[in-house]
Amino acid sequence: MRISIAEAEGQLTELVRLVSEGEEVLLTQVDGPAVRLELVPEMQPSLTPEERSAFIARLQAEIRSKKLPSGPDAARSQDFLYDEFGLPK
Repeated sequence: MRISIAEAEGQLTELVRLVSEGEEVLLTQVDGPAVRLELVPEMQPSLTPEERSAFIARLQAEIRSKKLPSGPDAARSQDFLYDEFGLPK
């Protein structure tokens, strides 16, 4: 189904129902299709502060266990951009 955005303004509930029943709904503008409405899976509920802390700790431990090569020192990471007078190269 194609419907102009102007027409769709007062019919959002109906359009959502149609999409939930499997119909494709395209909102159009004068120069062509603008937006396609589609169903998305429910968002995962947000984590509790304790779950978030545990997740971050597990992620940090996993990263540390990979023993990645060290990169440049962050304090001097931009030195290659500037000459000895502090001007851009």
